[in-house]
Amino acid sequence: MEYYFSTILDCSFEEAESKVIAGLKEKGFGMITEIDMRQKLNEKLGVEIQKYKILGMCNPGFAYKALQAEEKIGTMLPCNVIVIDKGNGSTEVSAVNPLASMMAIQNPALGELATEVTGVLQDFIQKLC
Repeated sequence: MEYYFSTILDCSFEEAESKVIAGLKEKGFGMITEIDMRQKLNEKLGVEIQKYKILGMCNPGFAYKALQAEEKIGTMLPCNVIVIDKGNGSTEVSAVNPLASMMAIQNPALGELATEVTGVLQDFIQKLC
């Protein structure tokens, strides 16, 4: 089982990022964190990489259910989605596979929720093309 879902878009990095944020908002997710890896790695290490952002997306309803089922689940929240500039006008978008990440936790209620969130994210990534 892959730990992520991924697709390549024929659009700019900025357009892909906007599509991800807007599209997941329609599914009840909001962005609560944004990490610009290009900027941070340049700032801390003086290295250059392609545009690469980690978007921490959270659906409050799913998060609440997860916290009710497993108090320490916050160590695995939010759902991360990455946007990577692949050059030549293409951008890769990948999302975590919650079902794969929750396999380490032996909690049936959490497993059911992870299956539901996985379905939402996988469907979103597939239809993003």
